[in-house]
Parts: sequence; C-alpha cells; structure tokens
Amino acid sequence: MASQAATETPAGPNSSRDERSKQKKEQKKEQKKELYPMVNWKYDIFLHIMGNVADLFFREVVSRGSWKVPQSGPILFVAGPHANQFVDGLVLQRTLRKEAGRRVSLLIAQKSVHGFIGWASRQVSSVPVGRAQDAAKPGSGTIYMPDPLGDPTLIRGVGTKFGVGEGEVQGMLFLPSAAGVSGESMNIEKILGPEEIRLKRPFKGRLAMQQLTGRDDLDDDGRFTNKSLRGLAPGFQGTKYKLAPHTDQTSVYEAVFDRLRNGGCVGIFPEGGSHDRTELLPLKAGVAIMALGALAESPRCGLKIVPVGMNYFHAHKFRSRAVVEFGTPFEIPPRLVDMYQNNQRREAIGQLLDTVHQALSAVTVSAPDYDTLMTIQAARRLYNPTGKKLPLPLVVELNRRLSKGYERYKDDERITSLSRSVKEYNARLRYLNLKDHQLQYAKLNIFVVLALLLYRSAKLILLFFCALPGLILFSPVFVATKIISREKAKTALAGSTGK
Repeated sequence: MASQAATETPAGPNSSRDERSKQKKEQKKEQKKELYPMVNWKYDIFLHIMGNVADLFFREVVSRGSWKVPQSGPILFVAGPHANQFVDGLVLQRTLRKEAGRRVSLLIAQKSVHGFIGWASRQVSSVPVGRAQDAAKPGSGTIYMPDPLGDPTLIRGVGTKFGVGEGEVQGMLFLPSAAGVSGESMNIEKILGPEEIRLKRPFKGRLAMQQLTGRDDLDDDGRFTNKSLRGLAPGFQGTKYKLAPHTDQTSVYEAVFDRLRNGGCVGIFPEGGSHDRTELLPLKAGVAIMALGALAESPRCGLKIVPVGMNYFHAHKFRSRAVVEFGTPFEIPPRLVDMYQNNQRREAIGQLLDTVHQALSAVTVSAPDYDTLMTIQAARRLYNPTGKKLPLPLVVELNRRLSKGYERYKDDERITSLSRSVKEYNARLRYLNLKDHQLQYAKLNIFVVLALLLYRSAKLILLFFCALPGLILFSPVFVATKIISREKAKTALAGSTGK
C-alpha cells in the first residue's frame, strides 16, 4: 500500500513543465510550413500602393459591419457577387486590412498567375487554383438530351468520342455561350459508351435545356410547359460542347488547410467566376469542402465563416462607389463535420452551401433582372422623404429591403401598378436625358437658369482649351485601350461559364 501511495503522489512542477513543452512541440508539428507563406511587410506595402490606385478609380468605398470580423483565429471569407476578378480582391483585401486589421489570402485562377498579376498575387500570398473551364476543349460531334422529362442526366451524342480520347469520369461538360450569356457546366459521373454519358446532376435553366432539346416551350426556370411532348423538338440536330479533364485540387486544399490551421484568413468568391448579373450565381462546392475539410483535420481550430457583400454602384464606371458589407460570422455545426467524415459528404456539402448562400443573400442586393434592379433603385430614390443625400450604407440597406419586398409581393396588383409607374418614370427621364436628382432644378427662376447656363458654358470653354493638348496627345492611347478592352471582354465572355 505504501509503495502504491508513493507511485500515486502528485506530479511536481518539473513534470507539469515537461507536459507544457510537449504540448508546444505538438503545436509546432501541427503548424506545417505553408505552401504560399505570407510576408506581412510585403503584403502591407503592396496594398498601400495599390490602394492609392483604387482610390483614384472609386469615388467612395464604404465598409459596413467591419466590427463583426473576429480579431483573431481562422476565418473563411466568402464574398459575392463577383463583378471583377481583380478589383473585387483588391477592394476586399484593402478594406479588411484597413477596417478590421486582418490579412487575407485569396484564391486566384491559375491562368491569371503570370506577368504582373502573377507577381502581385505572390506579394499578397494568393493561392492559385486550376479551373476546369480554363482547360476546356471542343468535343467531337454534337450532344442532346434524349429524355428531358424522364431522365435529364442522360446525354447522348452524334459522332462523339466519350472515353476514347475525349472526356473522362469526374471531368466537366460545358455548353456553349449564347446571346451574351455563358453556357452551363456539369460534372460527368459515368461514361456509358462513345456516344452516351451520365451527368452527376441535371442541367437547369432555360438556355441549357433549349440547347440540349431544341424546344421553346420553357419557362424562365427551364421547366417544360408542354408535358405531353417527351423528347426533342422535331428535326433537332444537337448542340456543340466542350470537355475538360478532372482537375486535381489537392495542393489548393492543403494550402487552405495550412493557412486556416495556423490561424490565418482565406478569402474565396464561391460563384466560381466573375459575372455581371444582378443576382448571385449558384455556389461552387469548393467553399464547403474547404471549410468542412479544415474542421475535419483540426476540429478545435475555431474556424468561422464571414459572408461579405460586394455592392457596387455602376461598377465599371470611373469614380463609382462601392459598399463592402460584412455579415455575422457563423460556425459550422459539428453535425455537418461528422456527416462529412462518415460517407455523407454530398449531404453535408449541400447543407453548408445553402447556409452560405443564405448568409450572402443577407449582405447583397439581388434582383431577377436588370430592369427590376433599376426599378428598385428608382423607387428607393423616390422614397427618400428628407430630400437629403443618404449615407451609402443606408442606400444599400434600402435597396435590399425593397428588393426583398418586391420579390415577396410582386404579384400584388398594387405592386404591379407601382412598378409600371416607376418604369414609365424612368423611360421619361431617359427620353429627356435627365437624372432624377436633376428634376429639382426644373423649378428654378428663368434668370437663375440663364445665369447658370452662361457661367457653366464659359467654364466649359475654358476647361476645354486647357485640356485640349492632353486630349490630342493621349487620344491614341485612349482609342487603343478601348479597342483592346472590348476584344478582351469578348474573349473572356466566350470562355467563361459564370457570366
């Protein structure tokens, strides 16, 4: 008994010191060397320089809710809508560093990592991502959907070579762009033969279903209105397509896991590509895989997800304005991590994507189309009861609330009538070449109007002659850059699957 008591005596200070040293060693082992390490002073200097460029382009960039961003611990920032692949990243990184004191590594397309962009991405520790659409090549023959109502995942071809040098399981099938809208894409689940494959999920949307069936009896969501017709449109010959091999993203996930495990921040635009639509695109699964995978490897890392809304006012115009809104951080329920680890990955990923989409929707302004967005913005300007200029964050909040209200009550007769009246109001303004904030000047005294006309005409003539030498010298540069930018935009739109 005495010997047993002797063995059970409490450990001294030396043993507790040894345990602490062991824990520190284990933590050091866990903190592996990152694939794309961040050098703080390079990051800060680069952002300072490029931030001045952003200040020249944007008249105003306002952050909203930056106090919600945690000051420590790993964070996955999910941002959208993704209007511009370079500007969005710069605005997000600069806002986070300036307003929240956090540095963030962004995911960037592998095809962009060359020249100045490649050098710049290394200064801010960006993680290059190989995208399937960047490796897509035209496939042989044409494809169609033989049974769109009964078996929408089955795709057949005419003159195709699936599995014979073209296409592979887990690869991607891309439909062509049309009328300025890029085509849809889907993963290949199984190759049934040289002229038959099965997709993981069916295509959705009017354009995709029209391309694969040749039918016009489709609503805006891609659903067929004529249920009696089971197959294709008479005489339909199929559509062209592109195929891309499976892209191994192991190194990307390792880089993300390392950064999050070490308490850093990672930013991603989960829509998968830049676009100019007025609503969020379907989110890619990568953001959910990164979050769930990081927690599966390090359950106690304390990962949080922060939604970020990139709200622009005339994003492509010089001296435009932007609001970067940060939503409430949230943690992933342990239940989803358990599902991810126990052969229920698809269900866990799907549920997390739904949560992320809802969080993003709360910090962005979405509308079904451009006309509706213009109507909502006009209604917001008319609603302003004070006649004063509203703060930019309040403008975004009003737009969001009006958008949600319109979506909920758009079939109400009163809302329909109001929408029609606002559209007529916008049309009259366009006809008169006026902005609605200029209407107040129409009530000025005739002598005041004439005085303003003379003053501004003289000022315009003076400034014109002052600017004329520079205009002549730089006009070739302006013309050349305009032509090149249009050609680049056409090329990017033709090769994009997100626009």
